[in-house]
Amino acid sequence: MVKMKLKKKDNILIVGSGVLGAYLAKELKNNKNNIIITTRQLKKKYNNFKKLNIQSKVKFVKLDILNKIQIKKIIEKFNPISIYYFAGQSSIIKSYKDIKGTVDSNYIGAKNFLTIIKEKNLKTKFFKSNSGYIFKNNKNKINLKCKFADTQNPYVKAQINAYKIVKSFRENFKINSYNIVFFNIESPLRNKNFIFLKACLAAKNKRKIYVGNLKIIRDFSWAPEIMKGLSYANKIKPCDLIFGSGRGMSIRELIKKIFKYEKLNYSKFIKINREFFRKEEAKIMISDISLTIKKLKKYNWKPKIYRDKLIKKMLNSL
Repeated sequence: MVKMKLKKKDNILIVGSGVLGAYLAKELKNNKNNIIITTRQLKKKYNNFKKLNIQSKVKFVKLDILNKIQIKKIIEKFNPISIYYFAGQSSIIKSYKDIKGTVDSNYIGAKNFLTIIKEKNLKTKFFKSNSGYIFKNNKNKINLKCKFADTQNPYVKAQINAYKIVKSFRENFKINSYNIVFFNIESPLRNKNFIFLKACLAAKNKRKIYVGNLKIIRDFSWAPEIMKGLSYANKIKPCDLIFGSGRGMSIRELIKKIFKYEKLNYSKFIKINREFFRKEEAKIMISDISLTIKKLKKYNWKPKIYRDKLIKKMLNSL
């Protein structure tokens, strides 16, 4: 009788234990990989992973992303085939109050990983998450040819610098590095201060909602669907990719639809709060995902959950 050799599982490192890291871990775990999550501080509970029923199926390790010695040790220990960098202070408003923390987490940490991959001459694939806000406000859809935003915001500036260095390491040192640009990715695990979940909870509980500019248009997508697309990106050559729904919706339309789904008149529940208006706020942010769809054509990836379907998904998940 011939014994069949079991295929060795690949190690994948996800830097950051936030919402997107949890959804990506679930997707990658479905592919029978070993998933290692790095976190600033080890805890007994990781709520995002617990809610997705994968806390016991992944390994958590403590890591200071500013400590290159720690990064080296973790890379040497696990020898990951892929590293997904999801760490970073992600609030545009909070970034003004913590400039150093924003720059360190979004730029310096990523640079440290890239430098070590280069020094050790590794073939490891490095994916850096980024924000669609790095690109200039555009009446048309945003693609990779758009100019960078002209801004003084610490978060956006740090993300632009991170985008540039990821591309630089790929082009100048042949590092397998990818820029992954995300637009608004929604899920029931999303921070309750973000408008989509905030509006859903207000409608569910029949309570008032305080909002800012209702005229701005945003691109909202479904987290599990986007993370599935990202898992396919691991199978293509290093490049830059945009992930979103490719559709836009104004904040007014979004709130109106959410409350209508609950058979409520949104106008009776909204209150405008001028404190939520931002000076540099882009009026229109819609992703052009045509290149991503083309590159992932072999895997038949294309977002199907957006607008009304996304609203239904969100409300039914609460």
